[in-house]
Amino acid sequence: MSESSAPARFPVTVDVVALTVVNERLNVLLITRLIEPFRGSLALPGGFVLPGEDLVGAAARELAEETGVARMPGHLEQLGSYGPGGRDPRGDVLTVAHLLLAPNFPVLAAGSDAEHAGWYPVDQALESLDLAFDHRQILVDALERAKSKIEYSPLAAVFCGEEFTVAQLRGVYEAVWGTRLDPRNFHRKATGTAGFLEDTGRMTTGDTGRPAALFRLVDAARPAPGQPTRAVLNPPLMRPRP
Repeated sequence: MSESSAPARFPVTVDVVALTVVNERLNVLLITRLIEPFRGSLALPGGFVLPGEDLVGAAARELAEETGVARMPGHLEQLGSYGPGGRDPRGDVLTVAHLLLAPNFPVLAAGSDAEHAGWYPVDQALESLDLAFDHRQILVDALERAKSKIEYSPLAAVFCGEEFTVAQLRGVYEAVWGTRLDPRNFHRKATGTAGFLEDTGRMTTGDTGRPAALFRLVDAARPAPGQPTRAVLNPPLMRPRP
């Protein structure tokens, strides 16, 4: 192999797009960078992959170091690769972005190279916040993946926790898709889709209004820990198109 055809060498990083629903709005987890480049700017949690570390392990470590979340909840999957050129003022850096869909979890503390960590509404992050590196484009891609993912898979329930009402599940679809859905039509589709939900036989208690039935994912729709779900909704719950 000639010197001109030798493989390129450059650092590899991971970034985590963590999405959850807070007060009926889709939120993304962002940190305020403590170091250059982009010191003081908002960014996705992430950092360099260490020697001997796999990508998922690096994503989990960076999330823990920068937000205090020691154990990643919910569903994690690889989103895509970005770079290496043109995205980092330090030079060529390839990043592998990951998408985390999770129920609302507390951000315990910022650390490592993060000054602050917290949840931000996705629409605000895209419309009015200046994100470091190419993180805005990564967030745009992650949002589209999440919108599509909950059409064809049962992963919308990941945002809800173990048990939930159909109204709570509908709230997730509305937050991710950014649209209002007809309650009766959604209830019919969600409960009528085979391999999706099962009635627990229990009802909500202690809330205002009438008690509502509690549902959960059927066993076949539950992703194994650390593994992507392979369950498919048939028919899918398609988002309204303009």
